[in-house]
Amino acid sequence: MISKRELAIKYLWTFLGTFYSWGGEGPGGMDCSGLVSEIMQGVGIIGRSERLTAQMFWDRFQMKQVKEPCAGCLVFWHSADNPDKIIHIEMCIDEVYAIGASGGGSATRTKEDAIRQNAFVKIRPIYSRPNIKGFIDIFTS
Repeated sequence: MISKRELAIKYLWTFLGTFYSWGGEGPGGMDCSGLVSEIMQGVGIIGRSERLTAQMFWDRFQMKQVKEPCAGCLVFWHSADNPDKIIHIEMCIDEVYAIGASGGGSATRTKEDAIRQNAFVKIRPIYSRPNIKGFIDIFTS
């Protein structure tokens, strides 16, 4: 039987290339927390009607924090000005890479905006961006 962790990672791959859209939470466009919310809803970690921000994920699950990234864990970045303010979330596919909706911001609302800004769901090295707050292994009990 496939675990929730494995299922989440398989589901995550299906969104690769989806346009970034601020506040988006569906295949037509999604932001970082919309992507992670969809994955966590899909595997039953959070309820279908729940839509959590990156900060809300951190606050709710920080007791499951781990020291190193692993497949299926969530990685969080904080503001350069305020280490307590979470500004971005992605899901690790292994200890080196994560998939996330990135490249956009609050002004990225359309496919045209996303194309101009290279804002999509994409893979990148976890440590390619500064200010990592930490890692949460949401699948631990």
